Amino acid sequence: MTKIARATPQAKPPEIWFEELPIWKVKEWLQFTGWLLYIANTVAVLLMLGLAGIGALIGVAPMFLVWLPLGLAGILAAKLCFDIATVRFDIRPREPIPATKTGLDVFDLMRARVSCRSFQSRNLTLEHLNELLETARKESAPENQLGTHPIRFEYIAAPLTVWPVVGGHEFLVAIAPAKYNRMSVIDIGRSLQKVIIHATRMGLSTCWIGPGADQNSVIHHLGDRYDSAKDHVICVCAVGYASKFRPVALRYMQKSMRRRLPLEKLYSSDKTSSSLIDTSKAPFDTFGRCYEVCQWSPSSYNRQSTRCNVVMEGGKPVRFDFYPITPSKYYAAVAVGIWCANWEMGCEALDQKGHLAVASPNPRSGEQAEDLPQCDVSWIVART
Repeated sequence: MTKIARATPQAKPPEIWFEELPIWKVKEWLQFTGWLLYIANTVAVLLMLGLAGIGALIGVAPMFLVWLPLGLAGILAAKLCFDIATVRFDIRPREPIPATKTGLDVFDLMRARVSCRSFQSRNLTLEHLNELLETARKESAPENQLGTHPIRFEYIAAPLTVWPVVGGHEFLVAIAPAKYNRMSVIDIGRSLQKVIIHATRMGLSTCWIGPGADQNSVIHHLGDRYDSAKDHVICVCAVGYASKFRPVALRYMQKSMRRRLPLEKLYSSDKTSSSLIDTSKAPFDTFGRCYEVCQWSPSSYNRQSTRCNVVMEGGKPVRFDFYPITPSKYYAAVAVGIWCANWEMGCEALDQKGHLAVASPNPRSGEQAEDLPQCDVSWIVART
């Protein structure tokens, strides 16, 4: 999730030439100042006013074809002003702290967790903050990692430059070693997801932010806690109390991001990735809702870049290989880690014995092994 350095026009790759266009720079300014969320409503108001003006000029009859767009423009303008006042300038009633979700089992908890795009201006209570930081410390401890390189989470209490989140002012920053190590990035995804699920049970809301975070802003607020020679910021996570006040554009964006691929597109047998399985039937159904909670795992741009191949022996699953379908060094690896966390927590809830293991360079053998995707991490089913 490294921010692409600005290069000279001659050296810029052709696929990102548009980043040098003035209109793109205006878009970035609007995006990271938070005003981009209000542009769609503004354009709609202007469009309605334009239609009303055209109708009046050409004498359209009946006149409701003039008054109708004028009325719609008024409604949209009122909503726009309301959103700007309540969200942008925080002129709104004080909202309550959400209740804890202690009554949910781990599967319902993982399904209940959604990305929060709008946060209250109130800070976390001291009790919530201490519990959150202690969970982050525990989950990032070396003994809880799959890899051998250290990772850590840093806390920032400041309004970082992020998109598309409004009101976020408390963040966990995920940091891995500066020298790239894929397993460290996977550990970030796995560990932070466990922190997020624990935060959800506490009643807190969260939002994974990768490409939507300005690296310079993050590094600036980390100060002397960040060493560019040793550290690399992988992603940040906004954390706080959800607000019901959200711009219209943000409501639509949040709704559209809730789509997921069906299970049969995500899981396959160990022969070929096109040999799909029915997770609701034996012998796969013993893992119950583990499939579902991985299906609903968050991923960068909601691309669902992780897949699973099930290795069978004696008619039973003995290994679940998790692998990415994109070459991304960071986003896809984080997504694999999130899958691992959800699968692991689900198996623990079902008392399905097993453990996660780093895949060997060639973990598969036999016919067509060379055609199978290379996995990162496997869930090894315990022998009974």
